[in-house]
Amino acid sequence: MRCRVWLPMLLVMVSGFGRAADRSPNIVLVMADDQGWGDMAYAGHPRVVTPNFDKAAAEGIRFDRFYAAAPVCSPTRGSVMTGRHPNRYGVFKWGYPLRPQELSIARILKGHGYQTAHFGKWHLGSVRNGSPVSPGAHGFDAWLSAPNFFDNDPILSREGTAVQMQGESSIVTAEAAIDWMRQVGADDQPFFAVVWFGSPHSPHRAVTGDREPYADLPARDQNFLGEVTGMDRAYGMLREELRRQGIEKNTILWYCSDNGALPGVGSTGGFRGNKGKVYEGGLLVPAILEWPGTLSGARSVQTRCSTCDILPTVVDLAGLTLPEELPRLDGISLCSVLEEQSGTMQRPLGMGFWDYTVGGLSTPSAQWMGDLLKAQQEGGDLQPDLPSRNAAELPSPAWGKDQFPGHSAWISGNWKLHRIEQRPSTGGQASKKRKQQPELGPQLRWELYDLATDKEESENVLESHPEVAERLQQELQQWLGSVVDSFNGSDY
Repeated sequence: MRCRVWLPMLLVMVSGFGRAADRSPNIVLVMADDQGWGDMAYAGHPRVVTPNFDKAAAEGIRFDRFYAAAPVCSPTRGSVMTGRHPNRYGVFKWGYPLRPQELSIARILKGHGYQTAHFGKWHLGSVRNGSPVSPGAHGFDAWLSAPNFFDNDPILSREGTAVQMQGESSIVTAEAAIDWMRQVGADDQPFFAVVWFGSPHSPHRAVTGDREPYADLPARDQNFLGEVTGMDRAYGMLREELRRQGIEKNTILWYCSDNGALPGVGSTGGFRGNKGKVYEGGLLVPAILEWPGTLSGARSVQTRCSTCDILPTVVDLAGLTLPEELPRLDGISLCSVLEEQSGTMQRPLGMGFWDYTVGGLSTPSAQWMGDLLKAQQEGGDLQPDLPSRNAAELPSPAWGKDQFPGHSAWISGNWKLHRIEQRPSTGGQASKKRKQQPELGPQLRWELYDLATDKEESENVLESHPEVAERLQQELQQWLGSVVDSFNGSDY
């Protein structure tokens, strides 16, 4: 990749900007929980107050077509950790654990001398002692984490020990990350920090100061927008800390959200659908990347990118090589996109999405962490939950490729093909009558949209573009088959 060629020269060029500029760059990945594409002032939201996000977007690289790998939280978080679509390792919906067999970005960077830490929402498995899928098991040296989203004054797990925290949830997360960065910032080793906020996930409970700009709005909107503003304050603290330490010019800071906007309170920016949907409103999220002095020059990127791209891009920007044992990736390095000043180049490979028809796993963070704190205060401990303990198990029997239930999609350039497979409804017939009828096969529907002219995905042009539809159908079917192969364990 070109980035690995020019990176060392750039590090020499910026060596006077900070004490750590002669080493590999620090990396900080920050993620919101349920912030939609339009839930930013810089994106045109008429009310939300986000001065720190706005400043970052004005000074750095703003991705205007950045996709979460899935329309819900845990799967997208898995894509950041692996560079792979989450269905490849069974993180189908919220609460599913990340297989221990997966090679995480933390383990890759740790193998190259990085100090690693996770702060905030994990939601990829248990954060209890003995968990094979905790942040520590996936390569993080230090971690202060929650099994799911968390509100103000949360109980978090510090490497397996429950700790009662005080304060607004996003600020608590940022302060923990800042404390750790101060501890390791003076070392010769670069650091890798993952900072995952629990906001603005419902229930929305903004603190008084963050609600004040919205005093004229209904309480529901005050609390939702107030949580976004609380996140903005926390993000500003992180940006300021990098500058206080004098390491901002040698630190990659990358922000995004985990899925599209919440229905009712969130903003998709006019795109179709919302959280939980494979349409644009459920997948497009805000994203900003800063690396002052190296990726200089404020600009917006229109190229369609994804959370799966974070791992290969970060590895590339750090001047490293992807491990040979890394299984097939869905993400690509965005180095060429970041170098291209106009920000309009077309992505060289397509992007696949697949919302499989299965429910999520309940992960009541406050209850679980309260139980853990009580047990440990009494001198005991609690086991990880059963799905986390069994996370390494592969499907038996193996999945077939005759059906791909759910809503999948394939984006190639500005074309987006939807494949919607579902079993027909029985229309509420009595149970006895249903048993007498033969089982009905799946119903399959295809939709094709030109995203360049139809952001609302309102005009299905499948019949008027048969060649495009056929090509994308073949590419999507091939990709879906490869995802099933991975789920069955072919990559390990």
